Amino acid sequence: AQDMKRELIGIVGQMKDPRLAGGLLTITRLEVTQDLDQARAFVSVLGDEEAAKQAVAALNRAAGHVRTEISRRMHIRKAPRFVFLRDDGAAYAAHINELLAGLHKEEEG
Repeated sequence: AQDMKRELIGIVGQMKDPRLAGGLLTITRLEVTQDLDQARAFVSVLGDEEAAKQAVAALNRAAGHVRTEISRRMHIRKAPRFVFLRDDGAAYAAHINELLAGLHKEEEG
């Protein structure tokens, strides 16, 4: 899965879709089933909400191309079907940190 994630990052980085250039895009996690039937790629996009939605939609539309490229680059006969999902983990962590910082200020004041 780590090798596939590395290749996936390379493929996404070479894509020329303008919807992918709207924000900083990172593949945070890749979950592949044991039988290599499906892979869920979690994508973190820095930027506004609309740019993130468009980037994930663009990736899901290009899933067939990604599957073909993974198969070719990794020399595997059966590549998984890719499903791209938005990962809000970084935004959630930032929100929690803001809440904790606010609580800390209230204790001091």
